[in-house]
Order: sequence, then C-alpha cells, then structure tokens
Amino acid sequence: MQRFDFVIVGAGLAGATLARQLHDSGKKILVVEKRNHIAGNCYDFYNEKGVLVHKYGPHYFRTNYDSVKLFLSQFTEWIPQKYKVRVAIKNKIYSFPINRTTLNEYFKLNLKTKQQAEKFLASKREAIEHPQNAEEQVLANAGREIYEAFFKNYTKKQWGIDPKNLGPSVTARIPIRTDTNDEYTSAKFQALPKLGYTAMVENMLKDIPVMLNTDFHDIEKYVEYKKLIYTGPIDTFFNYCYGKLPYRSLNFTFETFKKEFYQDWLQINYPNEHAYTRIVEIKHITKQQTPFTTISKEFPTDDGEPYYPVPNSENEALYQKYEEKAKKLSNVYFIGRLAQYRYLNMDEVVKSALDLFNAQFAKKKKIKK
Repeated sequence: MQRFDFVIVGAGLAGATLARQLHDSGKKILVVEKRNHIAGNCYDFYNEKGVLVHKYGPHYFRTNYDSVKLFLSQFTEWIPQKYKVRVAIKNKIYSFPINRTTLNEYFKLNLKTKQQAEKFLASKREAIEHPQNAEEQVLANAGREIYEAFFKNYTKKQWGIDPKNLGPSVTARIPIRTDTNDEYTSAKFQALPKLGYTAMVENMLKDIPVMLNTDFHDIEKYVEYKKLIYTGPIDTFFNYCYGKLPYRSLNFTFETFKKEFYQDWLQINYPNEHAYTRIVEIKHITKQQTPFTTISKEFPTDDGEPYYPVPNSENEALYQKYEEKAKKLSNVYFIGRLAQYRYLNMDEVVKSALDLFNAQFAKKKKIKK
C-alpha cells in the first residue's frame, strides 16, 4: 500500500496545474493517467516528417487572466499569435467570426462604419427576446440568412443534433462583429507554447510521479490518499449509476505534403460541404521552418474519446444528479471539462485549478492580533 497526500486522476491541464501547486507546497503527489501520454487533449507531437501536430485538434491558447499567463509562463516561453480563421461557402472564403467584411462580401454591400453594420444586422434579426436554443440565438443576433449559411449545418455536423435541441451557449460562443476585426478571439494574450503543449506540461510535472496507461479504478485499492482530485468524466467515477452523460467526439485524418503550406489560413470551416467540419494547418501558428506541412480534417462522431459535453436541459439535469452525489464526498474534488460537464477553454481550466488550490489547499497565513 502506497500512501500519498493527493492522488490526481488525469495529466491534462487541470491535473498538471494542481499537481505543480500541491507539490511545491510540500505535498506528496501521484498523478494517474489512463492514456499513454501526458497533456490531455492539448497533447502535441512530431510526426514522421518532423511536423509538430496537435493530435486531438487545434488548441489556440488565449486568455484575459493575468494569473493564468503568469503561472504558465514559468514552464514555457511563448510564440505570440493572432489566430485567423475563415469559412468556405460555395467555394468562396469569408472572414470568421462574422464581421463587417463578411457582411459586405456575402451580401454584396458597402458598409463603412460599425453603425451601418449594426443597422443592417438589426434589419435581419428576428424578434426573439430570450433565445431558448442555439438556432434562436443566431436568429436573434444575425437573422436567418446568416444562420442558414454559416451556422445551421456546421452545428448539425459538430453536434449530431438539430440546433433547436442545443442550448444557446453553443452558438453564443461565436461573436457577430460590426467592425473589421478578423481575429478568431479578442483575448488580450494570444500565444502558443514555444516548444509545444506537451513540453510545457512536462515542465509542469517535473519531479512528480506519473503513472501512464493506468486506469485509476484498477489501482484504487493499492494506494492510500488523503484527498483525490478527479478530472475524468464524472459519470465514469460513479460507474454510470444515473446513466451515461452524452459527449461528442472527433475523428481526425492527417495528411502531410511536401510544400510550405497547404492552404492560406490556419483554419477553414466547411459548414455545408463535406463530412468534415474544418481543415486545420497548425504550422501557420507553430512557425516551424520545415519543407513539409500537415493538415487535419475533423469528423465529429458520438464514438471515441469524450471531448465536448452536449449542452441541453436534459443533459444538464442528469449532470446535476451526479454533482449532488459528488458534493457528499468530503475528500474528492471534481475539476475540468469532463468532471464538471462544461465546455471550458484551456485558460478557464487552468484558472479553475488555481482557484481550487487557493481556496482549499493553500496554506493560510495567520493574522496577527
């Protein structure tokens, strides 16, 4: 029987952030990871042609949290970025998220100011005061033509569900802009770890024991711990006692070419054509100097690794049952996208891990009276 202060299930960003903080505070830690690698879904690697590839799809780091930037900067240098994404509709490429340039090109207009763009959008919007689903959210903000061309079929492919049956948060994540800003995100810090995410997480886990290819349930009876931090699917932890929480997954096909670049943009979405949702050429932002390039095509599916919690009221109600059960455990903490059944960006995961450490585990300074 091995004894630890903390066992952390999962070597992704949530697990690695807490492992580093706890280790540095003097705790004895064990990290358990069922995959054969660390870094979770942001894992990257060099393929047979030496191209750095994001195995589980592109991860565009951005944040407005100074605490997150400061923490992660201990473990990596950064390559500053301005992520640029486009969408292909009927063989024409448009800026995405939708901005004034998109409106001008798609509707053949000459809108010159934010006010003109806002007035045009107002003429297209449907009168839906409180959108109840992903379709209504776009209709209320941009109108039916934009919804049908840019959102409807992409959302169907991505989630395997009609947008009417998804929560409004799904499409609300994508802004509708009235200026000409063509950046994917407006976060004040946008960058990529200089040597990749895997190298960054390796530094975060330095001197901390990590068991790969290990399911926590297989070793639970062989380890003793004071507290457990769980970053896997919450329904798995409780052996699906209330039923399985639905997750959406992805299949990837990678193609390598002997040329500098395959396409002009980092990412091109295909809402209406093809079985895949997008083509990503990550070399645009890794800035590698190599004669080869690799693209990935993403095919959404219900089978495979759980990536995206499916946001609707039915699934939220099921998650709430698991959350109530989790609250009754005094020494187990659930954190991360799968454990909290929430769509979280990378910086949000790190921020929530830092907040958990500070709230529950950091040594509190005694106030002198």
